[in-house]
Amino acid sequence: MDNPTKKHVPLTRIQKLIGERMLKSKLSKPCFYVGSKADITDLMAIRPKLRKSLGVKITTNTFYIRALGLAVQKYPLAVGKFDGNNIRIAERVNVGFAVNAPQGLVVPVVKDAGEKTLPEIAREEASLTNKARDNQLKLEDIEGETIALSNLGAYGIDSFLGIVPPPTSTILAVGNVIHTPMYRGENDKITVRKIISLSLAVDRRVITETYAAEFLSFITEQLENPQRLI
Repeated sequence: MDNPTKKHVPLTRIQKLIGERMLKSKLSKPCFYVGSKADITDLMAIRPKLRKSLGVKITTNTFYIRALGLAVQKYPLAVGKFDGNNIRIAERVNVGFAVNAPQGLVVPVVKDAGEKTLPEIAREEASLTNKARDNQLKLEDIEGETIALSNLGAYGIDSFLGIVPPPTSTILAVGNVIHTPMYRGENDKITVRKIISLSLAVDRRVITETYAAEFLSFITEQLENPQRLI
């Protein structure tokens, strides 16, 4: 890309496409936002053990995708879409997750996340991420998204609000892991826990505030009890 100090910086084809899609979403979807915090101390602790026992690298994104897949099974409107006088619920839970690739932001899709095990999701996530960074994604790798995930924690962002992609009605945004002193136990002993901020952006035409709150609470509960995701 040209020097950003110049008065005119040309957009790439991908930048133009993303800009057009996000503008369309903001203009057409009446979204609201809910937030929560999750204690993922236990989740972070078992990751190295799972890598040895399962033979595959388990990222935090793997857990987030798995949690979304399970949550949609209980709250199917999360993959619903406004369709005139109806809400059309998707038949599959396909989680699109943002990857910052050399060619720009791309969103590969883990298909049928609600039906796959944690190691299956991990392998597919790793394969798609490598393809994205090598500019090798095929059309089938990026189509069919029914719910979205964006994780900026790796970039040191504590919390943020996502924009719902046009094909979906829901996006989960995940922030950085923050080491937080907390009172725990019978004696209120101070311990340091690993806390993340979660935010949910949803289309109000499809999902009510209470439904979104229950959906996010379920995700939070799963992440705080990672054995349920294995």
